Amino acid sequence: MRRAIFPGSFDPVTLGHYDIINRGITLFDELIIAIGVNSDKKYMFSLEDRKQFIKEAFIDEPKIKVLTYEGLTVDFCKKVNANFILRGLRNPADFEFEKAIAHTNRKLSEIETVFLLTSSGKSYISSSIVRDVIKNGGDVSGLVPESVRIL
Repeated sequence: MRRAIFPGSFDPVTLGHYDIINRGITLFDELIIAIGVNSDKKYMFSLEDRKQFIKEAFIDEPKIKVLTYEGLTVDFCKKVNANFILRGLRNPADFEFEKAIAHTNRKLSEIETVFLLTSSGKSYISSSIVRDVIKNGGDVSGLVPESVRIL
């Protein structure tokens, strides 16, 4: 079985994430959306809200699981028997950052990282931009899945 994880904080999940997830499920038998928990980070949305946003967005997709984890991503991969890490790339800066992480993960384990370029119409969307729009009362309808817009 080709099992991959798509790790992130998803605070909140965006249409950029949604794009990568929808395209990723065509490549793998199972895709685990892995919400990383970092006690040093302050989130806008609770862990339960973030899980619910993703579960509702993919309610009809049986190949997707939503789990949470702490610690190293490669350790979580081993725990859930995932051989791949899926990552989305929006721009060259993302590539440089993700490349360093992928090389480190490969040094620590045998897990391969698979990169997908975000669709051009979604490449500008980031969770930090979405949080700023939400904080300032803006319309996020073109930035997030319907499950997040029910706030």
